[in-house]
Amino acid sequence: MEKTILSGNEAIARGAFEAGVMVASAYPGTPSTEILENIVHYPSIDASWAPNEKVSLEVGIGASFGGARALVTMKHVGVNVAADPLFTLSYTGVRGGLVLVVADDPELHSSQNEQDSRNYARFAKVPMLEPSDSEEARAYTRLGFELSEQFDTPVFLRSTTRISHSKSIVFPQEPLSPSTETGLVKDPAKFVMLPGNARKRHYDVEARLEKMAEWACDQPFNRIEEGTSDIGVITSGISYQYAKEVLPEAHILKLGLVHPLPKRLIREFAERFEWLYVIEELDPIIEEQVRAMGIAVKGKDTFPICGELTPGRVAKAISGKEASPAFSHDEVLPNRPPSMCPGCPHRGVFFGLNRLKAFVTGDIGCYTLGFMPPLSAMDTCVCMGASIGNATGISKVLPPEERKRVVAVIGDSTFLHTGINGLMDMVYNDSTATVIILDNSTTGMTGRQDHPGTGYTLGGEKSYQVDLEGLCRSVGVKHIHTIDPYDLDETRDLIRREMERPEVSVIITRRACMLHKRDILERKPPLFVDPDKCTACKACLRLGCPAISWEPEAGEKGKAQVNRLLCVGCGVCEKVCKFGAFGVCDGE
Repeated sequence: MEKTILSGNEAIARGAFEAGVMVASAYPGTPSTEILENIVHYPSIDASWAPNEKVSLEVGIGASFGGARALVTMKHVGVNVAADPLFTLSYTGVRGGLVLVVADDPELHSSQNEQDSRNYARFAKVPMLEPSDSEEARAYTRLGFELSEQFDTPVFLRSTTRISHSKSIVFPQEPLSPSTETGLVKDPAKFVMLPGNARKRHYDVEARLEKMAEWACDQPFNRIEEGTSDIGVITSGISYQYAKEVLPEAHILKLGLVHPLPKRLIREFAERFEWLYVIEELDPIIEEQVRAMGIAVKGKDTFPICGELTPGRVAKAISGKEASPAFSHDEVLPNRPPSMCPGCPHRGVFFGLNRLKAFVTGDIGCYTLGFMPPLSAMDTCVCMGASIGNATGISKVLPPEERKRVVAVIGDSTFLHTGINGLMDMVYNDSTATVIILDNSTTGMTGRQDHPGTGYTLGGEKSYQVDLEGLCRSVGVKHIHTIDPYDLDETRDLIRREMERPEVSVIITRRACMLHKRDILERKPPLFVDPDKCTACKACLRLGCPAISWEPEAGEKGKAQVNRLLCVGCGVCEKVCKFGAFGVCDGE
């Protein structure tokens, strides 16, 4: 087939198709999201969004137990959610091949931590492949299924933001046909992990890792690239690209399988050099194992442990000199912090919470931007679904009057991901906090994906839509209110009233995301500011809407103005202004 240019995520999807995958499941999370969004274009694969990563892995496990090849994808923090079935899957092994793609996010471009998923490979005793470009992403995905079935194990494929989102040349291959050996096979000694069975399977796990480590020494994905200098480098993944650029004359041992490590190959390579670098992003996973083999290397004593590597950072670590930038400019660029979109339905909620001086336990989603000034209305944010449990815990240790200030906020997708259990606990253990479910009818932060609350599947087919009010009622919540967050006065009054309630209450703010991919929005003309009515009070600026700016040269104190290209006509600023300075543009 003709070569093409694909991103790493697109290449992984292609590799899964070529490998004959029958089932693919995921929960969206940057930088992994586009894998499933591309797999859906291959009709032979049953691809679906799961409510969370644990469920997606369990779906993949079931497909594997049924004899099919299955792909499961998630971002690095998603592995924390999926860890429970993962560790036991390492013991059971597979029937059909199973590859778990995990996309790490060095530099925290869109994440709450910088964890290195290679630790999970070692901890769960699961082999891990790590590609360095899109072609390897395709090839390693296909290879992963072969290794999974050859060694009776799930296989990790580790990507990073740079691999997932960068594009390079790919050489597609003809796809395999999906397995025809699917069906029910009873093998309880292998698949039922009671202690008696699991003890025996543990020996199998250790044996396969030893066998794979030796086997991998002679495989082409672990290769030595000869150089002309006296420097040796051990590296993998995107770090390989940086090593090649900064040290073009070095001898490089490129590892495609980062767990288990090919120790014999590493020893043979290391014996040739007095000066040996290990270049890897984040944790010293390879470095520590090489040092444990009695081999002296320069690793995190030279290269940074925090953040992603770049050619410049690698060059500076080695030489101590700043690398020349790819481009330069003399202009002073303004700081552009992220903000909620114009017309975001969450803006009015956080505006009200700020005015009410609530202590807000937050969660993961685009609404986490409620933390940013000028809204400044979020006080904690830990992980998916944590807001409700955090609110319960904080409420337990506060006096009654202060307890009333605690409000948990959580998005509709995140609530269905892991928020339900927290709400169940809140009711069951008689907490008193208020919960606000910010229902914008999509998974907004990762690109407007569907979830069980939208009523549509990954493929766009109409499906059952979870009733959030009914779900809250079913776990025992007696006080449930649904409101339009564009109505600022009613929203603020309702939140104030429910904060006074001495038992659990849920407020559902329902208004679709302004970037919703389905045409369910009420389109309105943009607004403008009447300069004769604007008193320069700047109340509208406290909304933090990107469509509103300040013109300091207008009038004696300056005036607000509206960017008509950005304004969506939500009218929230109009409700904030006490002087009627906002009006609707005619003829729009």
